Amino acid sequence: MIQMTLIQIDNYGPWTVTPRPRTESDLQILQAELFADVQRQFATKKGLVFFTRFDNMLAVTNGINKEDHFRIQRSIMNRYPITISMGVGSAETPYEAQKKATEALQKAGGAQSEERREILAVDSLVSPENSFVQMAHIDINGVTESLTDIIPAFDTNFLVNKAQHYLMTKLIKKGALLFFIGGDNFMSPCNNLSTEDLTDILNELDEEIDIKFKAGVGRSDNAEDSAYLADLGLEIIREGKNKDLVSVLETDYLETL
Repeated sequence: MIQMTLIQIDNYGPWTVTPRPRTESDLQILQAELFADVQRQFATKKGLVFFTRFDNMLAVTNGINKEDHFRIQRSIMNRYPITISMGVGSAETPYEAQKKATEALQKAGGAQSEERREILAVDSLVSPENSFVQMAHIDINGVTESLTDIIPAFDTNFLVNKAQHYLMTKLIKKGALLFFIGGDNFMSPCNNLSTEDLTDILNELDEEIDIKFKAGVGRSDNAEDSAYLADLGLEIIREGKNKDLVSVLETDYLETL
């Protein structure tokens, strides 16, 4: 089972224009600093946060309990001009878990409600014995040589966004999520996605949009270790030690390092 947390700024839209529209650069700085801050706090508990629209973030939070979530909310309240609410849900797939987290928070009040403040709406938490996270670190082949060093920067950005759209479209059908993590790299919480299914998706995209991918997959009981194992799996492919499109590493691999 995977546990997902939706992190949402309370009443953010109205706040950005009250008493008058705030400077855009200041809003961008607030969003970036808040993301970094929330990421840092969840990381201390081996969680991993992904930005979606910045006023909304999604985190994989296996092993993180209600009190941990409360502490993060209080910390943000004490240091920022805004507050955050959270919804928490768990399920066999990341998509279903974030859906439960979203629905739990929606029931507690709208995102632009003046009354909703620092809500922690928990649909379900994962027990330690049922905790499992599978992460895939997906990389586009040869972007630096074929795009970054050759074509205009925005054109490269457009093609990376195109790749993300196609990847996301296929992965969501399998209950997996996909997040851009910088450069030409994506991270996918993908419980219940088999190695064969992921390989098929990467092959299909090569045929359909002529973009080649490779992926490292990590499996553990928490987000941090799973993502790290996925990183290591991807490096194994980059170093030529695995000729497959997908390299899978389990928790016990960490003991060999």
